[in-house]
Amino acid sequence: MKIAIIGAGNLGLSIAKGILNSKGSNYIYLTKRNTAELYNFEQYGNVIITSDNREAVKKSTILIFAVQPSQLEAILVDIKDLLKTKHVIISTITGFSIAKIESIIGAKHHIIRSMPNTAISVGKSMTCVCSNEKGKGKINLAKAIFNRMGHSMEVPEEQMQAATVICASGIAFWMRLIRATTQGAIQLGFDATEAQELAMHTCNGAASLLIETGNHPEEEIDKVTTPKGCTIQGLNEMEHQGLSSSLIQGIVASFEKISRIREGQL
Repeated sequence: MKIAIIGAGNLGLSIAKGILNSKGSNYIYLTKRNTAELYNFEQYGNVIITSDNREAVKKSTILIFAVQPSQLEAILVDIKDLLKTKHVIISTITGFSIAKIESIIGAKHHIIRSMPNTAISVGKSMTCVCSNEKGKGKINLAKAIFNRMGHSMEVPEEQMQAATVICASGIAFWMRLIRATTQGAIQLGFDATEAQELAMHTCNGAASLLIETGNHPEEEIDKVTTPKGCTIQGLNEMEHQGLSSSLIQGIVASFEKISRIREGQL
């Protein structure tokens, strides 16, 4: 596959690393205004770095847009005359609807919206995707790309904002929980490096248990909570302090914020 990543910022570079590490493309075009910041990618022989979006579009079949929302419309206007039936357009831009993309380049193109997260750079992204009518024929191709870098799920477009909160913002939420566990471990006597190692791998193990077994979280919790034990004591104290309700309220607050951003773009 010949892939162009239009907008090689933090997310764009994470996607590029994921594709390169999984050998998911014959070569990749990376575009950015300041290409000097991309010099580290010169070590890959199949990466072409350019500030010319039109060149990247001409030479690629899959176009992944990872620019700021305010930049996308101008870029689409600039390259729309180059778009052919071969092109698959994958947008990662938060709140930029398929209808709005179609209003710029037309509905005849394969248009897919995706929401990966930054764990894509280590092959562990949870990516949600949706498409226009034409793009339905390429949705499995998009999922195949993202499945090489984690796990993907097709959702209705109306759920993409919620998916952004759970999957993209969710990385930050889980990082904060890992940090808090690390701080707790330090308080119990571990040094900072040991504490983070304990927190990270325990978190990874918990998620892996659910992924591998398909069990409900409470089923796994029951296995480690004994009557009058330390685990249930800790869980009950966390709930008394509002752990679950605070997390849910934070997720809802994040969704309300992204909804206001979306309303401002209409």
